[in-house]
Parts: sequence; structure tokens; C-alpha cells
Amino acid sequence: MLFTHLGRFTVRRRRLLLSLTILFVVVAGALGAGAFGKLQGGGFDDPGAESTKAHDLLERQFGAGDPNLVLLVQADSGSVDDAAVATAGRDLTDRLVATEGVEQVVSYWTLDEGAQLRSRDGTKAMILARITGSDTEIDERYLEIQDAFDGDQGAITVSLGGQAAVFADIAEQIGGDLATAEAISVPITLVLLVVVFGGLVAAGLPLLIALLSVAGTFLSLFLIGSVTDVSIYSINLTTALGLGLAIDYSLFIVTRYREELGKGLSPHDAVVRTVETAGKTVAFSAFVVAASLIALLVFPLYFLRSFAYSGISVVLIAAAGAVVSLPALLAVLGTRVNKLSIRKRQPRADGNGFWHRLAQGVMRRPIPIAVGTIAILLVLGAPFLRVNFGLPTATALPSDAESRQVTEQLAADFETNSAESFAIVAPTVDTTDSAAITAYATAVSSLDGVARVDTLTGSYAGGASVAEPDPASARFASGSNGVYLTVTPSIEQRSTAGERLVEDIRDIDPGFDTGVQGSAAQLLDTKAAIADRLPLALALIAVITFVLLFLVFGSLLVPLKAIVLNLLSLTATFGAMVWIFQDGNGAGLLGFTSDGALDVSMPILMFCIAFGLSMDYEVFLLSRIKEEYDRTGDNTHAVAMGLERTGRIVTAAAGLLAVTFLAFATSGVTFIKMFGLGLALAVVMDATIIRGLLVPAFMRLAGNANWWAPAPLKRLHQRIGFHEGEHPSPLAATAADDDERQLVASGH
Repeated sequence: MLFTHLGRFTVRRRRLLLSLTILFVVVAGALGAGAFGKLQGGGFDDPGAESTKAHDLLERQFGAGDPNLVLLVQADSGSVDDAAVATAGRDLTDRLVATEGVEQVVSYWTLDEGAQLRSRDGTKAMILARITGSDTEIDERYLEIQDAFDGDQGAITVSLGGQAAVFADIAEQIGGDLATAEAISVPITLVLLVVVFGGLVAAGLPLLIALLSVAGTFLSLFLIGSVTDVSIYSINLTTALGLGLAIDYSLFIVTRYREELGKGLSPHDAVVRTVETAGKTVAFSAFVVAASLIALLVFPLYFLRSFAYSGISVVLIAAAGAVVSLPALLAVLGTRVNKLSIRKRQPRADGNGFWHRLAQGVMRRPIPIAVGTIAILLVLGAPFLRVNFGLPTATALPSDAESRQVTEQLAADFETNSAESFAIVAPTVDTTDSAAITAYATAVSSLDGVARVDTLTGSYAGGASVAEPDPASARFASGSNGVYLTVTPSIEQRSTAGERLVEDIRDIDPGFDTGVQGSAAQLLDTKAAIADRLPLALALIAVITFVLLFLVFGSLLVPLKAIVLNLLSLTATFGAMVWIFQDGNGAGLLGFTSDGALDVSMPILMFCIAFGLSMDYEVFLLSRIKEEYDRTGDNTHAVAMGLERTGRIVTAAAGLLAVTFLAFATSGVTFIKMFGLGLALAVVMDATIIRGLLVPAFMRLAGNANWWAPAPLKRLHQRIGFHEGEHPSPLAATAADDDERQLVASGH
């Protein structure tokens, strides 16, 4: 009865609720605008991992860190050893040393052993430095350095690279891509809204709910960002889901409202009935979507947790707007919701639609259709068995991005890429124990993939000493206890070989505590952190989803079937992502460069979002099936009617949401492109193949067992489950009810 009371309250207090909604949007918009100042650009590290602790020790105990800025210096003519070029190089180095927030500046012209900073042909040289501060401070300082140092500098030309440059370019690219995505998706969505809703007035309603949900989510991100770290990348999800779910929920509410008007109910009674039925469905489908996103909170990476913050906020606010604010607006509009309609269609008799015929056809041959469809989905998902995970690199950027070009030149033109160097921290070793330090450095230098090791006792390569310590070597010590080693690899850090090198280093036991940091160690630790928490995340999703669906439908089989079918659908989606983005199929068409890996955090993020959205459509379909089953007691008829009444709506909603996600596939950043394309594919596949073929096949095979539960659980559901008392039982159905089974009103 809860939703009956809510519907009546919404009608009685409609003007008050609309006034409060407007006030909320204004306040949320004003305060939420400050969210961007609270958001961070990182979040890919596990705070408890060895690599993170080693990174923090390196900064705290030694005041050092990996170089995250590279100035690639190109001689305008001749060699970098020419007098004019050398003078310009030294001046450039001095200017960088004097720049606030920049430390550990070394260059080819100022380092005694600087040959590794000179290109093979002698026309280029490197200046390495470390920008200090938080992720946001590093981004801000990098932009200042870019303005001051990039481009023509007299006898030399400077290009900027390194991790700070890559992430700044990614952030800038995503910002521009977001504007492009909105410019593409919004006009297309507006046109489709008019077509789907059948009129200008009705088509405008989802935009109001979208404004409410996005503004409210920005407010929540502002508040959450004031007390904890929140990734700026979560903004992408806010805009996509804010618009997509507003359309989904509004479509179901408005369609049901029009249906009730078509049955002869007054506008106010139609609103109450709409909240009782579609409103209840929207509310609990939102809880299911939020439950999937809650799982992201178990991961230690705040990049992933940030998507939970934004996703849960936007889902719940969109649902609240659709269940409270939208019905209040419909109560004010009344029959005017059908004003400015672009088409008029007479109500169509039940049993004549495409989705009804499809359901009946599937249920006549459920076994071959189920087996064939599952086989296709498993074949599509097979490539995921060979997935290779990585972290974002410069190749995620377009080929004309400067930081990517610098990265590629460093790899191609220099014997060793010193910008790839990383540190090993030994925080407790006695600095006077030269023999132990030398033995450890020698052992590390002998490993495959190591070009050079530098530390307090000198430099080592190939398992032998290649240089004695000099005055600059003192920087590797911290008082009487603690040293660190700088390892210059001969391979790319963020690669399988880089991970193997870190594992080999960690296998060495020098007799004192050590910690390896750097991007390869970060990748290894991030994968381990996600793998460790993944079972808990999946269990949370499964348990919460199962419990919620049981409370809604009172069945054990329906929740289990929903979870299994969603997993099948997502398996096919992830297989496609490996085939496209890891293997590089279609790279030319889609405009990206494959580095042979998928961003390690993206599949789990996509899984949680896509699983929630799939359950969203599942709840809408099952609610109409259960409503018809309770009315007639005929499972086969209920499945066909449920699919008929929701098939077109769910497909339209999925299509509109897919347009929003596909707009992100135009991004120049590979992992954002994968995010958009993957979610669009998952949504469309679920709304068509799963809902159109597998759901009716499995529900036909299960028959009345679909709604079975043991007697104790049935009693529990009757006591605490979510159901409305007004629904007639099968025995109470009358011929008059048959006349009411029509989907529509004007505009459909």
C-alpha cells in the first residue's frame, strides 16, 4: 500500500512537490558547480599496496620520486653537443630548477654520466624532472610548465612528455570529448524522444528529470568530494546515466499513465495507479541498479569508488524524480500530456504486436532457441578467456597528442628510456653496509629487463659495477639508515615484461626490507587488489540482487534466472571488447591504437553498470509478466503479454540510452571509447536478445515454477515483500478486465 499512499500524496501536494523540485534544482545547480574544484585526476592506486607504500616512503624519507616530466629537446640544427644548443639546454635546465613545485631536475648537459639521456643520432636529449604535489596540483603545475617551456626555445625545440603530461593530456582530451559527446547525443536524443513519446509535451518530461538527476548528482559529488577523494572521470557516468535513466524511467511512467488514461481513468486516478504500478517498478529497479554499483565501494581504488558515488546518486535521484516529481507534473498536466502530438493511433488489440508474436514463437520452440542463443553468446564471449589487463598509457591518446609522440620518440631514438626508471626503497638498511647494498644492486642489475641500477655505492649493469659513486650518489641515502636504488629498465614498464621484472625483483631476498614502486609495480598491485576484492564484489551484487528480486516477485527461480542470463549477456560483451580493443580489430575504423591490453579497472566498472542496467530492464519486464500472471494464472499468456507491453518500450529506452553511450565512443581516449561502445552493446544486446529470446524461452520451460518458493519463504514474502493489495487475483478476473488490456493512448 506504500505506493498507493505515495500516489495519493503526490496528487494532493502536486504544486508543493513541484515547487520543492524547482528549489532543489536551483540549489543543487549553484552548489554542484563547485564539484569540479573538488575532483581529482588519479585514483588508480591501492593505498595499501607495496608499490604505494614504497612511493610514499620515497617521498617522505628521501624527498625523491620517479620522474614524471620529460622535456625532449631537439636541436634545431646539428648536434645537442654544439655550443649554442648546449648553452640553450643548460639555460632550460636552470629555468626548470627554479620553477616552483619541480624537483630532481637532471639533464644531458648537467649530468656527469648523462650519455643515456642522449639519442642515438645525437640530435635529441632529455631533461628529466619530478612535479610534486597531489594529482590536482601536478595537473595545474604541468599546465604552467607547458605554457613556459613547450615549443621553440631559441636554438632548440622542446616537447613535453612523461606521466604528468600523459595524464594531463588525457584529462584535457576527455573534457573536450565530453562536450563533443553531448553535442552529438543531445540533438539525436531530442529527435528520438519526440518520436518515441509521440509528442512535444511528453518528450520534454524526461529532460526535466535529467536536469534534476544531473544537478543533484553534482551536488552529491561536491559534498562527497569535500570529505574524500573523488575521481573527475566519474563525471562521464553522471551525464550519461543522468540522461539515460531519466529517459528510461520517464518513458515507463508516462507510458503507464497514458495507458491508464486510455482505460477511462481520470487524470488524478491515473497518476495514483501509475505510481502504484510503474512507480513501484521504477523504485525497485533503481534499487537493483544501485545494488550493482554498491559493489564498486569494496575496491581500494578511489577511481572505482567514485563511479559508485556518482552512479548511485544519479540512479536514486532520477528514480525519486520519476516517482515523485514526474507524477506531480502529470497531475498538473492531466490530458495535456498528449498535446502537440505528432501522430494519432488507435489503441491496438492485445495479441497482435510484434513482441507478442515473437514471444509465442519462442515459447513454441524454447529448447532449440535457448540452446542456440546461449551457444552464440558463449562463442562471442570466448575471447575474454585470453584477456590481458594493463593501465592507461600514452597509446590511449590520439596519435597527434604531444605526450604520446614524445613517448614514442623516447622508445625509438634512445638506447634506454630513463623516463621509465623506477625505485626500490630499502628504508632500514645500514648505509655503512656497502657490501650488502652492492650485492643487492648487483643482483638486480643482472635480471632480464634491467639496463642499469644506480644507488649509494655506484652504478651497475649486467651484474657488474660500471661506475664508482660520486658526490651526487649521496642523494640515495637517508641519514644512517635507509637507501634507495634507481632501476632503469630496458623494457616498457607497463607491460607483461615489466610485471615479470617486478616479480623477479621481489623474489630477491637481500636480508633487509625492500619495496618496489613504479608503474609496473602499480599495475601488478592494482590487478592483485581488484582480484582480491572481486569475489566479494560479485557476491554482493548476486546476494543483494537476489534478495531484492525475491522481495518484489516472491520467487526463487526468477532471481536466479535473471542473474544467469545477465552474466551470459555480459560475457558476450566482454568477449567483443577483447576482440576489438585488445586485439585491435577495427582499430582503423574506430580510431584507436591497441597496446594489447584492456585497462584493468574498466571491465569491473562496465560489469557493475551494465549488470545494473540489465536488471533494470528485467524488473520492468517481469513486473508486467507477474501482474498479468496474478490476474489470469496463465504463465504462457502472461509471458507473451508482458513482452508485448514492455518490448517496444524497453527497446526504445535501450536505444535512447545506447545513443548516449555511443556518443562516448567518439572519444579520442581508448578506454573511454571502450566504455561507451561496450555499454551501448551490452544495453542493446540485453534489451533484444536476452529479453526477446532467452527470457520467454526459460520462462516457458519453467512454467508455473517461475513463481514458486518454499512455503516458509512465501509467508515471509507475504509479510515483508513489496506488493500491492489492490491487484486482483486470477479467480477475481472478469471479462471487463480483458477490455482494459490495451497498451496506449494518443501518441503511441
